[in-house]
Formats: sequence, structure tokens, C-alpha cells
Amino acid sequence: MWEYSEKVLEHYRNPRNVGKIDDADIIGEAGSLACGDSLKLYIKLDGNVIKDAKFQTFGCGSAVASSSILTEMIIGKTLDEVKKITNKDIADALGGLPQEKMHCSVMGQEALEDALKKYYKEDGWEEIEFPSGKKESDKVICTCFNVTEGQILEAVKINGLKTVEEVTNYTKAGGACGRCKGAIKNILEEYWNKTSSAEELTPTQKILKINKVIDQQISPQLQKDGGDIELVDVDGNTVKVKLTGMCSGCKNASMTIKSFVESILKDKVDSNLTVEQV
Repeated sequence: MWEYSEKVLEHYRNPRNVGKIDDADIIGEAGSLACGDSLKLYIKLDGNVIKDAKFQTFGCGSAVASSSILTEMIIGKTLDEVKKITNKDIADALGGLPQEKMHCSVMGQEALEDALKKYYKEDGWEEIEFPSGKKESDKVICTCFNVTEGQILEAVKINGLKTVEEVTNYTKAGGACGRCKGAIKNILEEYWNKTSSAEELTPTQKILKINKVIDQQISPQLQKDGGDIELVDVDGNTVKVKLTGMCSGCKNASMTIKSFVESILKDKVDSNLTVEQV
């Protein structure tokens, strides 16, 4: 059984701003009845300030609570302010949501973005960027729930998602037929590999990490064959090492350096590293 915060329960039992605005300036929609959840968000403007907002939703208690808190979050705010709202902001305002219900906060964000897209298009804007990362040209990954690659990537970035199950909880992608789970896994691996390799180390941090990998992963393997290795120097991305013991006079020393030592350091520390024997 899922645990809900008092704020979620309170907004579910006493939702704010339920209904429709007949003369709404913009209307945003997200989800669909076929997918199990849907939301229609009505917005009334006074200049570029949201004067009133109401919603109609079909879904679970979390969907009602997310829609309710969203209307409170946007009333009185400018359009520039509300276009920065993410699903994480909605969930945080509710005191958190169970992982399995995070897609309800995403639906709120998407309905808001849909409304703003319509407004800015009518106002002559060609394109506007939103936190969800959804673009009309985006590749659809999950055809069951019409979830794009951009939506998945942004959910991963904002919420730090690491598994396919987490992506499903936040976006519903992969929650029906499951045929897109392989593609979702590839997106996750590519994103986190890039993020990991993009983390810049200070020269001191790099040396310490190289030394740690040599001591804990490379040296023990060489010692099994009566050899060993010493770190001599690190000059930028060039790692200078010295093979000792049986490895020092081995005719395959250069192969050991490139195929073993350099390969491990590239994988564990920095893909730009090269290793030289001194």
C-alpha cells in the first residue's frame, strides 16, 4: 500500500479550483482516457498574469491532488514564472508522491506546457522551451502513452532516474506492452555514461583516482603473474607508469600497457587518458 503525505490527502479530499472556465484564454490538456489518466487545465489571464485557473481530471487521487496544487501554484503568477514549473515542483509542493504515482505530477506539468504552447503560438512565437523537453519533432519512444525521447531525458535529468522502472513511474513509458523498455534502457545508459564522463576532475583528484585504480584493480592482477606497476607521473591526460617484477622484462609489456592498463584507466577514470611506460 502506498503512503501519501497529509498534503496529498487533503488536496484529494478537498480539491481546489475544480471545474471549467467558460471564457478561458487558454486551455491545456494532457494524458488521455485510453491511457487511464487525463487532465484539462483552464487558464484566465489578466495581461500576462494568471488571474484564475481551474481543472477537470479523470484519474486517481494523486492526479486530483497534483492538478489541485498546480492551480494554486500558478494563480497570481506571470506566464514567464509558471513556464519554469517542473513535475518535481508539483510533487514537492504536495510533500512528495509515491514513485508509482509521479506520473501524475508529470501530467500536470504537461497540461500547463500545452496551454502555454498554444498561447505563445497565437502570440506569434515560433518555439518555446519548457522543462519537460518535449518538442513536436521528438521521436516517440513509447507509442502506448505517446512519450517522447525528450520527455524521458528531461524526467531523468530533473529527478535523477536510474532504472527503467523509475522512468515508467514518472512518465508511464514502458507501462503497457513493454516493447519500448529496451529503448528506455539505452537512453538511460547513454545519458549516465555521458554525465559520468563529463564530470571534470581537478588535477589532484585525477591523480588520486588514477592511483586508486592502479592500486586496487591493476596491480593485483599483475601480481598474480609475478609483476607489478608503479605510477610515476601524470602530465595532463598522459599517465606515465613503470612495470616492475616479471612484467618489466616481458616482451608483451607494450601490449600489457595498452590493452590492459590503459583500457582500465580509460574506463574507470577518463576516456581521454593515454598510458606510457618509462
